[in-house]
Amino acid sequence: MKNKIADFLAVYKIDVIHVHDMVVAEAVFLANKKQLPVVLDLHENRPQIMKFYPHLKKFPANVLISVKKWQRKEAELINKASKLIVVTEEAKKEVLTRTQIKAQNIAVVPNTVRKSFYQNIETSAKNNTIFNLLYIGDTGERRGLKTVIESLPELQKSIKNIRFVIVGKVSSELENIVNKLALNKVVIFEGWQNESTFQNYIVNSDICLSPLHRNIHHDTTYANKLFQYMSLGIPLLVSNATAQENLVKRVNSGLVHEAKNVADFTTKILELYNNTSLRETLAINGKEFVNNSFTWDKTSKELIDLYTNL
Repeated sequence: MKNKIADFLAVYKIDVIHVHDMVVAEAVFLANKKQLPVVLDLHENRPQIMKFYPHLKKFPANVLISVKKWQRKEAELINKASKLIVVTEEAKKEVLTRTQIKAQNIAVVPNTVRKSFYQNIETSAKNNTIFNLLYIGDTGERRGLKTVIESLPELQKSIKNIRFVIVGKVSSELENIVNKLALNKVVIFEGWQNESTFQNYIVNSDICLSPLHRNIHHDTTYANKLFQYMSLGIPLLVSNATAQENLVKRVNSGLVHEAKNVADFTTKILELYNNTSLRETLAINGKEFVNNSFTWDKTSKELIDLYTNL
Protein backbone atom coordinates (compact mmCIF):
# COMPACT_ATOMS: atom_id res chain seq x y z
CA MET A 1 0.00 0.00 0.00
CA LYS A 2 2.96 2.34 0.64
CA ASN A 3 3.47 3.58 -2.94
CA LYS A 4 -0.26 4.04 -3.60
CA ILE A 5 -0.64 6.08 -0.41
CA ALA A 6 2.44 8.20 -1.25
CA ASP A 7 0.97 8.98 -4.70
CA PHE A 8 -2.39 9.87 -3.16
CA LEU A 9 -0.79 12.24 -0.65
CA ALA A 10 1.15 13.98 -3.41
CA VAL A 11 -1.59 14.20 -6.03
CA TYR A 12 -4.28 15.54 -3.67
CA LYS A 13 -1.96 17.75 -1.58
CA ILE A 14 -3.14 16.21 1.68
CA ASP A 15 -2.53 18.23 4.88
CA VAL A 16 -3.34 15.66 7.57
CA ILE A 17 -3.63 11.87 7.43
CA HIS A 18 -6.45 10.17 9.38
CA VAL A 19 -5.90 6.41 9.69
CA HIS A 20 -8.78 4.14 10.72
CA ASP A 21 -7.48 1.16 12.71
CA MET A 22 -3.86 -0.01 12.77
CA VAL A 23 -3.79 -2.43 9.83
CA VAL A 24 -2.70 0.06 7.16
CA ALA A 25 -0.91 2.48 9.55
CA GLU A 26 2.57 1.02 8.94
CA ALA A 27 2.25 1.74 5.21
CA VAL A 28 1.02 5.26 5.96
CA PHE A 29 4.05 6.13 8.07
CA LEU A 30 6.39 4.74 5.40
CA ALA A 31 4.61 6.80 2.71
CA ASN A 32 4.55 9.99 4.78
CA LYS A 33 7.69 11.56 3.32
CA LYS A 34 6.65 15.12 4.21
CA GLN A 35 6.07 14.22 7.86
CA LEU A 36 2.42 15.28 7.76
CA PRO A 37 0.46 15.01 11.04
CA VAL A 38 -1.02 11.52 11.44
CA VAL A 39 -4.18 10.92 13.47
CA LEU A 40 -4.43 7.23 14.41
CA ASP A 41 -8.06 6.27 15.07
CA LEU A 42 -8.22 3.00 17.03
CA HIS A 43 -11.73 1.58 16.93
CA GLU A 44 -10.72 -1.16 19.37
CA ASN A 45 -7.76 -2.89 20.97
CA ARG A 46 -7.12 -5.06 17.94
CA PRO A 47 -4.29 -7.23 19.35
CA GLN A 48 -6.42 -8.14 22.36
CA ILE A 49 -9.52 -9.01 20.37
CA MET A 50 -7.45 -11.05 17.90
CA LYS A 51 -6.92 -13.59 20.68
CA PHE A 52 -10.58 -14.53 20.31
CA TYR A 53 -10.71 -14.83 16.51
CA PRO A 54 -11.62 -18.48 15.74
CA HIS A 55 -9.15 -18.75 12.83
CA LEU A 56 -6.26 -17.69 15.09
CA LYS A 57 -6.89 -20.63 17.41
CA LYS A 58 -6.09 -23.24 14.76
CA PHE A 59 -3.42 -24.10 12.21
CA PRO A 60 -1.93 -22.41 10.22
CA ALA A 61 -2.91 -19.00 11.66
CA ASN A 62 -1.95 -19.96 15.22
CA VAL A 63 1.62 -20.49 13.95
CA LEU A 64 1.87 -17.73 11.35
CA ILE A 65 0.25 -14.87 13.27
CA SER A 66 1.74 -13.62 16.54
CA VAL A 67 -0.57 -11.57 18.75
CA LYS A 68 2.44 -10.42 20.80
CA LYS A 69 4.02 -8.94 17.67
CA TRP A 70 0.75 -7.15 16.91
CA GLN A 71 0.78 -5.74 20.45
CA ARG A 72 4.35 -4.45 20.06
CA LYS A 73 3.51 -2.97 16.66
CA GLU A 74 0.39 -1.22 18.00
CA ALA A 75 2.44 0.47 20.73
CA GLU A 76 5.05 1.50 18.17
CA LEU A 77 2.40 3.04 15.90
CA ILE A 78 0.74 4.87 18.81
CA ASN A 79 4.08 6.39 19.78
CA LYS A 80 4.62 7.61 16.19
CA ALA A 81 1.17 9.21 15.83
CA SER A 82 0.60 12.96 16.21
CA LYS A 83 -2.79 12.32 17.79
CA LEU A 84 -4.64 9.21 18.89
CA ILE A 85 -8.40 8.58 18.97
CA VAL A 86 -9.94 5.91 21.21
CA VAL A 87 -13.58 5.12 22.01
CA THR A 88 -13.66 5.24 25.83
CA GLU A 89 -11.91 6.82 28.79
CA GLU A 90 -11.03 3.28 29.87
CA ALA A 91 -9.18 2.75 26.58
CA LYS A 92 -7.29 6.00 27.07
CA LYS A 93 -6.16 4.93 30.54
CA GLU A 94 -5.07 1.52 29.24
CA VAL A 95 -3.01 3.06 26.41
CA LEU A 96 -1.28 5.45 28.81
CA THR A 97 -0.08 2.49 30.92
CA ARG A 98 1.97 0.96 28.10
CA THR A 99 3.00 3.68 25.62
CA GLN A 100 4.86 6.98 25.66
CA ILE A 101 2.07 9.08 24.12
CA LYS A 102 1.01 12.10 26.17
CA ALA A 103 -2.54 12.27 27.56
CA GLN A 104 -3.20 15.60 25.82
CA ASN A 105 -2.61 13.89 22.48
CA ILE A 106 -5.42 11.37 23.00
CA ALA A 107 -9.03 12.20 22.12
CA VAL A 108 -11.97 10.09 23.28
CA VAL A 109 -14.63 9.82 20.58
CA PRO A 110 -17.17 7.11 21.55
CA ASN A 111 -19.59 5.18 19.37
CA THR A 112 -22.96 6.90 19.57
CA VAL A 113 -26.24 6.92 17.68
CA ARG A 114 -27.51 9.62 15.39
CA LYS A 115 -30.85 11.17 16.29
CA SER A 116 -32.36 9.70 13.13
CA PHE A 117 -32.09 6.24 14.73
CA TYR A 118 -34.76 6.97 17.34
CA GLN A 119 -36.70 9.99 16.04
CA ASN A 120 -39.79 9.76 13.83
CA ILE A 121 -39.72 5.98 13.51
CA GLU A 122 -42.58 3.57 12.86
CA THR A 123 -42.89 0.51 15.07
CA SER A 124 -45.52 -2.16 15.64
CA ALA A 125 -47.56 -2.39 18.85
CA LYS A 126 -45.91 -4.41 21.62
CA ASN A 127 -47.31 -7.80 22.58
CA ASN A 128 -47.71 -7.43 26.35
CA THR A 129 -48.42 -11.14 26.86
CA ILE A 130 -44.71 -11.91 26.23
CA PHE A 131 -41.76 -10.85 28.40
CA ASN A 132 -38.96 -10.33 25.89
CA LEU A 133 -35.23 -10.30 26.50
CA LEU A 134 -33.37 -8.95 23.47
CA TYR A 135 -29.82 -9.22 22.18
CA ILE A 136 -28.71 -7.63 18.89
CA GLY A 137 -25.28 -8.27 17.40
CA ASP A 138 -22.53 -10.81 16.93
CA THR A 139 -23.03 -14.09 18.77
CA GLY A 140 -19.51 -15.46 19.23
CA GLU A 141 -18.65 -17.13 22.53
CA ARG A 142 -17.14 -13.97 24.06
CA ARG A 143 -20.49 -12.17 23.67
CA GLY A 144 -21.88 -14.18 26.60
CA LEU A 145 -25.15 -15.48 25.15
CA LYS A 146 -24.55 -18.91 26.67
CA THR A 147 -24.99 -17.27 30.10
CA VAL A 148 -28.43 -16.00 29.09
CA ILE A 149 -29.58 -19.29 27.58
CA GLU A 150 -28.47 -21.32 30.60
CA SER A 151 -30.47 -19.01 32.89
CA LEU A 152 -33.74 -19.64 31.07
CA PRO A 153 -34.78 -22.98 32.66
CA GLU A 154 -34.68 -21.34 36.09
CA LEU A 155 -36.29 -18.09 34.85
CA GLN A 156 -39.16 -20.03 33.27
CA LYS A 157 -40.26 -21.13 36.74
CA SER A 158 -41.11 -17.52 37.62
CA ILE A 159 -41.67 -15.97 34.19
CA LYS A 160 -43.89 -18.36 32.22
CA ASN A 161 -44.09 -16.08 29.20
CA ILE A 162 -40.37 -15.31 28.87
CA ARG A 163 -38.72 -15.20 25.45
CA PHE A 164 -35.11 -14.53 24.46
CA VAL A 165 -34.85 -12.94 21.02
CA ILE A 166 -31.45 -13.03 19.29
CA VAL A 167 -30.95 -10.81 16.24
CA GLY A 168 -27.66 -11.96 14.74
CA LYS A 169 -26.00 -14.82 12.92
CA VAL A 170 -26.23 -17.82 15.25
CA SER A 171 -23.56 -20.47 15.76
CA SER A 172 -24.28 -24.19 15.83
CA GLU A 173 -22.96 -24.21 19.42
CA LEU A 174 -25.79 -21.94 20.59
CA GLU A 175 -28.35 -23.97 18.68
CA ASN A 176 -27.04 -27.14 20.32
CA ILE A 177 -27.35 -25.62 23.81
CA VAL A 178 -30.93 -24.56 23.06
CA ASN A 179 -31.80 -28.06 21.80
CA LYS A 180 -30.13 -29.71 24.78
CA LEU A 181 -32.13 -27.57 27.23
CA ALA A 182 -35.36 -27.96 25.21
CA LEU A 183 -35.70 -24.21 24.81
CA ASN A 184 -36.70 -24.12 21.14
CA LYS A 185 -39.93 -22.27 21.92
CA VAL A 186 -38.24 -19.86 24.32
CA VAL A 187 -35.14 -18.79 22.36
CA ILE A 188 -36.04 -17.09 19.10
CA PHE A 189 -33.24 -17.06 16.53
CA GLU A 190 -34.06 -14.25 14.14
CA GLY A 191 -30.78 -14.42 12.21
CA TRP A 192 -29.08 -11.28 11.01
CA GLN A 193 -31.53 -8.54 10.04
CA ASN A 194 -31.27 -5.21 8.27
CA GLU A 195 -30.45 -2.39 10.69
CA SER A 196 -33.71 -0.68 9.72
CA THR A 197 -35.55 -3.38 11.72
CA PHE A 198 -33.63 -2.82 14.96
CA GLN A 199 -35.96 -0.15 16.31
CA ASN A 200 -38.93 -2.50 16.11
CA TYR A 201 -37.09 -5.29 17.91
CA ILE A 202 -35.98 -2.89 20.64
CA VAL A 203 -39.32 -1.23 21.39
CA ASN A 204 -40.93 -4.68 21.53
CA SER A 205 -38.54 -5.86 24.23
CA ASP A 206 -38.70 -5.54 28.02
CA ILE A 207 -34.99 -5.84 28.85
CA CYS A 208 -32.06 -5.41 26.47
CA LEU A 209 -28.85 -7.34 27.06
CA SER A 210 -25.08 -7.06 26.66
CA PRO A 211 -23.67 -10.06 28.58
CA LEU A 212 -20.08 -9.70 27.33
CA HIS A 213 -17.27 -11.77 28.79
CA ARG A 214 -14.54 -9.74 30.43
CA ASN A 215 -11.24 -9.14 28.62
CA ILE A 216 -9.08 -6.10 27.90
CA HIS A 217 -10.98 -5.41 24.68
CA HIS A 218 -14.47 -5.55 26.18
CA ASP A 219 -13.32 -3.66 29.28
CA THR A 220 -12.22 -0.70 27.15
CA THR A 221 -14.92 -0.42 24.46
CA TYR A 222 -18.64 0.26 24.19
CA ALA A 223 -20.98 -1.89 22.15
CA ASN A 224 -23.07 0.32 19.84
CA LYS A 225 -26.13 -1.63 20.88
CA LEU A 226 -26.06 -0.03 24.36
CA PHE A 227 -26.91 3.37 22.92
CA GLN A 228 -29.45 1.96 20.48
CA TYR A 229 -31.21 0.22 23.37
CA MET A 230 -31.17 3.29 25.62
CA SER A 231 -32.23 5.73 22.91
CA LEU A 232 -35.59 3.92 22.64
CA GLY A 233 -36.19 3.73 26.38
CA ILE A 234 -35.49 0.10 27.30
CA PRO A 235 -33.76 -0.86 30.58
CA LEU A 236 -30.46 -2.72 30.31
CA LEU A 237 -28.86 -5.73 31.93
CA VAL A 238 -25.14 -5.79 31.15
CA SER A 239 -22.14 -7.76 32.38
CA ASN A 240 -19.45 -6.14 34.49
CA ALA A 241 -17.09 -5.53 31.57
CA THR A 242 -15.54 -2.31 32.90
CA ALA A 243 -16.53 0.29 30.31
CA GLN A 244 -20.18 -0.74 30.04
CA GLU A 245 -20.51 -1.25 33.81
CA ASN A 246 -19.16 2.26 34.46
CA LEU A 247 -21.52 3.73 31.86
CA VAL A 248 -24.67 1.96 33.06
CA LYS A 249 -23.99 2.76 36.71
CA ARG A 250 -23.20 6.40 35.96
CA VAL A 251 -26.38 6.86 33.95
CA ASN A 252 -28.46 4.48 36.13
CA SER A 253 -29.95 2.94 33.01
CA GLY A 254 -29.78 -0.72 33.97
CA LEU A 255 -28.42 -3.41 36.26
CA VAL A 256 -25.05 -5.16 36.13
CA HIS A 257 -24.34 -8.89 36.52
CA GLU A 258 -21.05 -10.69 36.92
CA ALA A 259 -19.85 -11.94 33.54
CA LYS A 260 -20.40 -15.69 32.95
CA ASN A 261 -22.34 -15.97 36.24
CA VAL A 262 -25.65 -17.61 35.37
CA ALA A 263 -27.04 -17.36 38.91
CA ASP A 264 -26.27 -13.63 39.16
CA PHE A 265 -27.77 -13.01 35.72
CA THR A 266 -30.91 -14.89 36.76
CA THR A 267 -31.23 -12.88 39.98
CA LYS A 268 -30.93 -9.57 38.14
CA ILE A 269 -33.54 -10.53 35.53
CA LEU A 270 -35.98 -11.48 38.29
CA GLU A 271 -35.28 -8.20 40.09
CA LEU A 272 -36.18 -6.28 36.95
CA TYR A 273 -39.18 -8.48 36.15
CA ASN A 274 -40.65 -8.05 39.63
CA ASN A 275 -40.13 -4.28 39.78
CA THR A 276 -41.96 -2.47 37.00
CA SER A 277 -41.24 0.96 38.45
CA LEU A 278 -37.49 0.18 38.51
CA ARG A 279 -37.60 -0.78 34.84
CA GLU A 280 -39.43 2.43 34.02
CA THR A 281 -36.92 4.56 35.94
CA LEU A 282 -33.93 2.90 34.28
CA ALA A 283 -35.55 3.24 30.86
CA ILE A 284 -36.22 6.96 31.33
CA ASN A 285 -32.67 7.59 32.58
CA GLY A 286 -31.13 5.84 29.60
CA LYS A 287 -33.33 7.60 27.07
CA GLU A 288 -32.69 11.03 28.57
CA PHE A 289 -28.94 10.39 28.67
CA VAL A 290 -28.73 9.47 24.99
CA ASN A 291 -31.18 12.14 23.84
CA ASN A 292 -29.53 14.94 25.84
CA SER A 293 -25.86 13.99 26.05
CA PHE A 294 -24.76 11.08 23.91
CA THR A 295 -25.75 11.53 20.29
CA TRP A 296 -23.17 11.91 17.52
CA ASP A 297 -23.77 15.65 17.12
CA LYS A 298 -22.54 16.06 20.74
CA THR A 299 -19.87 13.36 21.10
CA SER A 300 -18.20 14.35 17.83
CA LYS A 301 -17.22 17.68 19.46
CA GLU A 302 -13.93 16.20 20.72
CA LEU A 303 -13.10 15.06 17.18
CA ILE A 304 -13.83 18.55 15.86
CA ASP A 305 -11.75 20.11 18.64
CA LEU A 306 -8.86 17.79 17.81
CA TYR A 307 -8.77 19.04 14.24
CA THR A 308 -9.38 22.65 15.20
CA ASN A 309 -6.31 22.57 17.43
CA LEU A 310 -4.09 20.31 15.34
